[in-house]
Amino acid sequence: MMSAAVYAENLIDRLPPVRGRLSENASLAKVTWFGVGGPAEVLFKPTDEEDLAHFLKHKPADVPVTVIGVGSNLLVRDGGVPGVVVRLGREFASIMVNKADVIVGAGALDGNVAVAAMQANVSGLEFLSGVPGTVGGALRMNAGAYGAEMKDIVVGAVALDEHGERHELDAAQLGFSYRSSAVPADWIFIEAHLRGHAGQAHDIQARMDDIKLSREDSQPLRTSTGGSTFKNPEGHKAWRLIDEAGCRGLRVGGAQVSEKHCNFLINDGTATAADIETLGETVRTRVKETSGIDLTWEIRRIGVPIEGDAP
Repeated sequence: MMSAAVYAENLIDRLPPVRGRLSENASLAKVTWFGVGGPAEVLFKPTDEEDLAHFLKHKPADVPVTVIGVGSNLLVRDGGVPGVVVRLGREFASIMVNKADVIVGAGALDGNVAVAAMQANVSGLEFLSGVPGTVGGALRMNAGAYGAEMKDIVVGAVALDEHGERHELDAAQLGFSYRSSAVPADWIFIEAHLRGHAGQAHDIQARMDDIKLSREDSQPLRTSTGGSTFKNPEGHKAWRLIDEAGCRGLRVGGAQVSEKHCNFLINDGTATAADIETLGETVRTRVKETSGIDLTWEIRRIGVPIEGDAP
């Protein structure tokens, strides 16, 4: 059993029957871009919305639920994640285009949504090709890049609350702001209604090609990383503050601030989650000392550290 477990020895025996897959002590390092971290006490991959809603309605109230996507902007601590981790799979990855409207499952990859829109001559969603991760995560953090963000294209979304009740939310109810939404943290997005505008596939593809080239030129894409580490403080660029604090190339264990883009932390192949989080906190401290500005984590950190490893 993981060191952080606080439930009966076999949590899985306390959970309601499901049609999807429940797995004990399931590796999460394998599904995160950083490639580090401890296991999920139980990992649940629901078959469909009904399966997920049934689980949420009938699970014991004291069992926490954590939702993850493809782990692109996620750090799982080395002690693992107590309770149940929900991961939406291909059953939640549908993409349907009707004129300028794009209806997508929350498990759909952002890049796949951009390609589907391009193939249907729908413009306005090109920026998603530069946003790693899934639509659910993009909704949660109002993801954005290259001059656009989710609030510019979202008409509405569907989410299940902690009791499995379905909620259809319009854009105002989503309450988007910079890298966040107002939807309760324990609600699970399952679908989004996006809207672009008419365009030409060749023009849309050209824009996506430009985004690809820009990412390749400026970001450490061929390393184990978690994307942008810190949010940009108002009126500032996080990478510039980090650079001015002398943190470019800074290392802790197997974790390093990228030389190419210093708002990216990378795993050289030997890092632990504690190395990465400690490095991030060291960067925050140095930026505070040199600029007086508090950097806020953009990478989502979940789970518990191994005792003695807390940054």
